[in-house]
Amino acid sequence: MKIKTVHEYKAAPDLLKDKVILVTGAGDGIGKEASITFAKHGATVILLGRTVEKLEAVYDSIVEAGYPQPAIIPLDLKGATPSHYRDMAATIQEQFGQLDGVLHNAGLLGILSPFTHIEKDSWDDIMQVNVTGQFAMTQALIPVMEKAPNASLVFTSSGVGRKGRAYWGAYSISKFATEGMAEVIADEYEGTKLRTNVINPGATRTSMRSKAYPAEDPKSLKTPTEIMPTYLYLMGDDSKHDNGICFDAQ
Repeated sequence: MKIKTVHEYKAAPDLLKDKVILVTGAGDGIGKEASITFAKHGATVILLGRTVEKLEAVYDSIVEAGYPQPAIIPLDLKGATPSHYRDMAATIQEQFGQLDGVLHNAGLLGILSPFTHIEKDSWDDIMQVNVTGQFAMTQALIPVMEKAPNASLVFTSSGVGRKGRAYWGAYSISKFATEGMAEVIADEYEGTKLRTNVINPGATRTSMRSKAYPAEDPKSLKTPTEIMPTYLYLMGDDSKHDNGICFDAQ
């Protein structure tokens, strides 16, 4: 997959005006920051996550700032079935008429361990959240995205999804699968109004990062706010000719 960077991108204030964008894992970390940033630039954001209280806090932040009123979808990707995603797609179609963007941000790290120590239950959970859930959700949402003038589908990968790393096991393998899924969709929809790309956030100050690197000084890392230019670029029409590319956010 071709790699590209747009670190210095400057988004117009109304870049996402009238767009409807779904963000998974919207209650915390990068997903929370992306949701607020998209709303700030004019989008109606659909906040999807498993913890209602966190989603409501993001909702309140967006409304209090005077940005377009968001929507909330409480859903745990670990337990969701294809019928959940089909119902969700039908609701979005009914309420909004189209879906301009999807940011697959939610992910499960699991326990870092030697390959031979990976437990089947842990493997299944990671694959369900990071691969199977995203597959089923995307399959259900593409018909709604095709109703938008220009739709952007963005998957989240990692450096360990580009080169396998010892002890990163199921998470690393799931990110290889994520990039493969994005490439397949990008190739199938090449030349259409649906573009598919991947974003690698890099080392960012999040709870998942601190879990993976407990001894690391978080102040040495970029904050989610600092990597938002790449997220804005991918959701706005300035990226409408980019397809099948992995964007490094830092």
